Amino acid sequence: MPLPPLPLTRDIVLIGGGHAHALVLRGWAMDPLAGARITLVNPGPVAPYTGMLPGAIAGHYSREEMMIDLVRLARFAGARLVLDRACAIDRSAREVVLHSGRRLRYDVASLDIGIASDLPEVPGYAEHGVSAKPLGAYAARWESFVATCAQDPALVIIGAGVGGVELAMASAHRLRAAGKTPRITLLDRGAEPLQGVSAGARRSLLAALEAAGVTLILQASPAEVLADAVVLEDGRRLASSFTLSVAGARPQDWLAGTGLDLAAGFVAVGSTLQSSDPSIFAAGDCAHMRHAPRPKAGVFAVRQAPVLRHNLRAAVSGGVMRHYAPQRDYLKLVSMGDRRAVADKFGLRTGGAWLWRVKDRIDAKFMAKFSDYPEMPRPALPKVHAKGLPEALGDKPMCGGCGAKVGAGALGAALADLPAPRRADVLSGRGDDAALLRLGGQQQVITTDHLRAFVSDPALMARLAAVHALGDIWAMGAEPQAALAQITLPRLSETLQADMLAEVMRAAADVFRAAGADVVGGHSSVGDELTLGFTVTGVLEGAALHKGGAQPGDVIVLTKPLGNGVVLAAEMARVRAARGGPMLGEVWASCIESMARPLGTAAAILRGKARAMTDVTGFGLAGHLWEMLEPSGLGADLSLAALPVLPGAEGLAAQGVASSLAPENRAALDWQVEGGTGPRRDLLFDPQTCGGLLACLPEADAEATLAALAAAGEPAVRIGRVVAGPARIRLV
Repeated sequence: MPLPPLPLTRDIVLIGGGHAHALVLRGWAMDPLAGARITLVNPGPVAPYTGMLPGAIAGHYSREEMMIDLVRLARFAGARLVLDRACAIDRSAREVVLHSGRRLRYDVASLDIGIASDLPEVPGYAEHGVSAKPLGAYAARWESFVATCAQDPALVIIGAGVGGVELAMASAHRLRAAGKTPRITLLDRGAEPLQGVSAGARRSLLAALEAAGVTLILQASPAEVLADAVVLEDGRRLASSFTLSVAGARPQDWLAGTGLDLAAGFVAVGSTLQSSDPSIFAAGDCAHMRHAPRPKAGVFAVRQAPVLRHNLRAAVSGGVMRHYAPQRDYLKLVSMGDRRAVADKFGLRTGGAWLWRVKDRIDAKFMAKFSDYPEMPRPALPKVHAKGLPEALGDKPMCGGCGAKVGAGALGAALADLPAPRRADVLSGRGDDAALLRLGGQQQVITTDHLRAFVSDPALMARLAAVHALGDIWAMGAEPQAALAQITLPRLSETLQADMLAEVMRAAADVFRAAGADVVGGHSSVGDELTLGFTVTGVLEGAALHKGGAQPGDVIVLTKPLGNGVVLAAEMARVRAARGGPMLGEVWASCIESMARPLGTAAAILRGKARAMTDVTGFGLAGHLWEMLEPSGLGADLSLAALPVLPGAEGLAAQGVASSLAPENRAALDWQVEGGTGPRRDLLFDPQTCGGLLACLPEADAEATLAALAAAGEPAVRIGRVVAGPARIRLV
């Protein structure tokens, strides 16, 4: 008999998505530690690989080629992913404090947050300057600049180290390839550029810099950065429409408040990569190796990763630590803008196109680790098993959220013989979004909804489950009143159990409180996985909004884009998004942002105008629209082109990605949908979690209502029109 999932007993928190942590997570996936929960905290869903940055700026690599998708990586590693920025560590409480105000407990933490290259002391830099690090924002700003800059753009790059020289030549190459005539000035406050490379390599790079048309100014510092210029301390004014700082390595300011031993602001670590607090490790550029000081370079982060992973495991399992001894020198491959590079090691120097190819192979080999992950074997079925077991298991993971719900056919059969309400104060029951009750002179609605977890972060899952449960209340035109929680936690130690339960309740309470409701209690239990649900009541002022009530000629409005079932299924399966668009992690993050937006504002605007309303959930847009039309024998004309779709969702659907409930949704209703082909049509059957409101409005009110929704920041879209029977949905 297979064992149930083992309880989690210890928390490892990785702060930052740098190279060392990315490699730790990949290795963790191949050899996880039983009982340890690993969490990655990073502000964004993707992280850049520094080795490819000059090539990307020069146009040799696309953005996606140099980015590590942390969402796919975290899913592969079985790690909890929290998209937030760390701003402090409360060492006495053993908590990482996040920018949002949230706190994450840790038994062991590790820092790999990189460095900054901004110039906060220079007036105007924050408003008009661009920092090479963090790299992601720089790459995005650069692409926008190349697309929109003048024919003869002026650039100033501050910092004539290896990074500044590389980026100056890369910028010149890219702009000339785009048909521009750039004027690039490279500044440095020192008397000699390219500190840290051999004399021979320096001569080669300075010659390449001159050939690229870059002007080098030494012993000069910026006094002010303007929108169109850089003013130097000696009064000179240099025209600049893109001012970039590559001026050395600056530690992130918040490290000063940690109480850890620092060296020039960087976290001082020993050979085990532990800081002055043995429960906190550090790696990459944010760390200073006091036992063997080295310059800031990605090669050290990469080589620290195996030691860091071993020692994190040892710290929570009682194992023996390993020691990291960095190499004395390392091969520096400095790109020259075009597809050539200079090599520098042990004072030797060589260069040429063949070295670019060497560098390209090294970089591609590193990024291949985060491209296509090996499939982890599924547990084998017993040799003897009941018929139908392989078919019941299916060939892909079961979705969470509404994608894990029972299909319309099975649900309808189960409810068919449910007796009608007998009590006079139960005004309506099954068939609508919520039951309608009468309490004295007041009408009340009540509904319940439960979701199998589909994100690894319990607090995020709680926020989404709360928004989802409130959808039925808002769809009925009621004001949220009270909520009861039903929580099934995975198996955890007592400490982690209390922590997760508190996280879930805090996050849910925030959503309900913002909606005007109170969490008044609930029930909790322990199972194999996290499942969250809420029973919610609401009060009505005036008549309830029902699914029925639409009339021919009514305008059909949808308040959220479609496709979150496809996106969530793709994330669970670690699918790569189509090339040329956003990466899966970015698609997922955009999807979660849409899902987390409550429906209260839109519901309040629609309440006085809609004749019929529902929220789009498990049965998809087609299924829920059919529930509004079919009882009255009405039809609808829908515009496929007008349907709002989440970024990346249509591309994923075109790849054949679908939620596990989508085939049942299609089988239940495909025969009643006329016209249309392709992935956009497929999204009609995509089960939605935290979906939008679907409302039918009189034509006379539609334009003003859509304008009011837009003014309130609600991206509602007119998607079609109700028509007289026969009952069917026609795509036009």
